[in-house]
Amino acid sequence: MRFFASRSRLHLHTGARAVAWSLACCLLFTVGCKKKSTQTAMPPLEVGVATVEQRDVPIYGEWVGNLDGFVNAQIQPQVSGYLVRQDYHEGQAVHKGQVLFEIDPRPFQASLDQTQGQLAQARAQLELSRINVRRDAPLVAAHALAQSQLDTDTQLAAQNQGIVRTDEAAVRMAQLNLGWTKVRSLIDGIAGKANTQVGNLVNTSTLLTTVSQVNPIKAFFSISEQEYLDLSESAKRQGASDLLNGKKMIPLELILSNGQSYPFKGSIFFVDRNVDNTTGTITIAGAFPNSANLLRPGQFAKVRALTNTQQNALLVPQRAVLDQQGQHLVVVVGKNGIAQPRIVTVGKQVGTEWIILSGLKVGDTVVTEGNGKIQSPMPVHAVADNAVAAGGR
Repeated sequence: MRFFASRSRLHLHTGARAVAWSLACCLLFTVGCKKKSTQTAMPPLEVGVATVEQRDVPIYGEWVGNLDGFVNAQIQPQVSGYLVRQDYHEGQAVHKGQVLFEIDPRPFQASLDQTQGQLAQARAQLELSRINVRRDAPLVAAHALAQSQLDTDTQLAAQNQGIVRTDEAAVRMAQLNLGWTKVRSLIDGIAGKANTQVGNLVNTSTLLTTVSQVNPIKAFFSISEQEYLDLSESAKRQGASDLLNGKKMIPLELILSNGQSYPFKGSIFFVDRNVDNTTGTITIAGAFPNSANLLRPGQFAKVRALTNTQQNALLVPQRAVLDQQGQHLVVVVGKNGIAQPRIVTVGKQVGTEWIILSGLKVGDTVVTEGNGKIQSPMPVHAVADNAVAAGGR
């Protein structure tokens, strides 16, 4: 009897433990399910959105320009000699006729003195021959002297007259050479650095420096053939007959390398005669006022000009457009709050916006912040773009 009683108590305890273990497993399973349910019930991704707008927008062409002096005068000596003086400061504004360099004048002064002495001798010989002619002419008329003597005197006077003229030309040449020992600026402008030093032997092929006229200054840029046609049409719409003629020329803007806009507008003054067959571009030059000498030859800047006005263009912020493997995508949020990527065709960039040619319509809502996190349709919580920016996203 004790044996059966003990065995019954053992079965009772074992059954109780089994029931307790089953309840614990159920409880753990229930808690796990609740935790898993809690983890999957994440809130929708918060994204910034903007609405597709439609309006007329001006289209600007933008090209890389290279600045150059309106006139660049290469200063070279016209005589050979040793450089004895530099009379200007490099980078200084100089005026036409201002002395920039001096070459040793002593050899040229000696040459001038020599030619002047030769001229004096020639003039004396000419005067003597004329005296002989005046003296012999009455004698020949009185048959007291042969006609051949008068002919000889006349011929000698003419020969001496030629010698005098030759020597006068030599004197003028010597005076020019002496004057050329002072090398002067040919234009008003900015003088560059000296390419040689005092004491060097220079000749007519030596480049001493360059003087550039920088007010106005030129900006050369190349545009495609299509852009050239668009620019010409824009000029006609503004009342000009072509790019170079008209009361109202197309204004050019200059964007400097630091991103700032140059405060003065320019205008086109040169259009090349042909389109380059190798590049398909045509070279154009604009002139910009530069009274403060801020712009210098050799600078690079962007040149902008109005080429067209696109009517009823669809616009979205640039941040809304993604470039993935050559395709442009935007993420569109539907009225049901589901966001999904959509392929679009883009046009030109206008400021901080893209022109959309196809794939969207007016009033569509596009994601501008957080669009990189959306790869497939998913629910989102859309807020105005400025609200997301204010929240530090």
